[in-house]
Amino acid sequence: MFKNVISKIEEYETILIARHIGVDPDALCSQLAFRDAIRLNYPSKKVLAIGTGSIKFTQLGKLDKLEKVKDALLIVLDTPDKKRVDSVDFSQFSYSIKIDHHPFVEKFCDLEIIEDKATSTCEVIMNLIEDTNLQCNKEIAELLYTGLVSDSNRFLFNSSTYKTFLLVSKYLEKYNFDLAEIYKKLYLRPINEVRLEGYIATNMNVTENNLGYAVITEEAINSFQVDSASAGNMINNFNFIKEVLVWCTITEDIKNDQYRVSMRSRGPEINKVAEKFNGGGHKFASGVRVKTLDEAMMVMKELDLALLEYNKSISEGK
Repeated sequence: MFKNVISKIEEYETILIARHIGVDPDALCSQLAFRDAIRLNYPSKKVLAIGTGSIKFTQLGKLDKLEKVKDALLIVLDTPDKKRVDSVDFSQFSYSIKIDHHPFVEKFCDLEIIEDKATSTCEVIMNLIEDTNLQCNKEIAELLYTGLVSDSNRFLFNSSTYKTFLLVSKYLEKYNFDLAEIYKKLYLRPINEVRLEGYIATNMNVTENNLGYAVITEEAINSFQVDSASAGNMINNFNFIKEVLVWCTITEDIKNDQYRVSMRSRGPEINKVAEKFNGGGHKFASGVRVKTLDEAMMVMKELDLALLEYNKSISEGK
């Protein structure tokens, strides 16, 4: 399948690389790395990485300005469903490819490669580069490692297998990138974000069924002088609270007239709950965007019910 991707890349002179709304490090790094790898191997081609950026991730690299194109190839990364693709008019493209690691939701591209056991889309791109012998360099390798380590939460998730470590060790040996510098770019935070994390912990509600959630209002965001995406981006920092099996942040986003719900789990599979509210993601890491706080609380109610059933099944030894 990877060879089919390369064949299509060789066929087109203009290539746009997109990903999901609400950018995260895996989506952004896979975009930038794949763009740069194609440019490195096919310097005459016009290759653009497009989408809405985030101030939080400017240190990882720069996206390209969206242009109107004709007879171009579209490559969509890290996105399981069409409605979540950022800044793309599919009618502009004569062929499309999806490369993803999320569970399958729908087919919306001509060619689709889904490796839902991979830690990240960056891991899938790393495999593609290895399998097709595309040229790579240190900068591209650093981007791919950054996205992989972010989406695997520093290899804490079960998606990290021996294959992941073999692949990472191969890249480390070959490109000898600076791990300390990568982690600094990824995890160095301003004091205001650390204080926001304390606010979330202090204001987390915990139900009898082990659901933890915190509502972060626009007023709170402004008081800490942080970006509205900051709360959702630190969701993995609450991974190991003994009394909590599913944890969420509900962040008010007045600019976009919505509430962002970021969800994580150490127990029940939560992506099915997310899909009920037009969200999605992985079994244990998902997200939803809703219009009102009442809708967000409906999501919490569904998660609490899922936890009730989960805890019951555990107690009965099922």
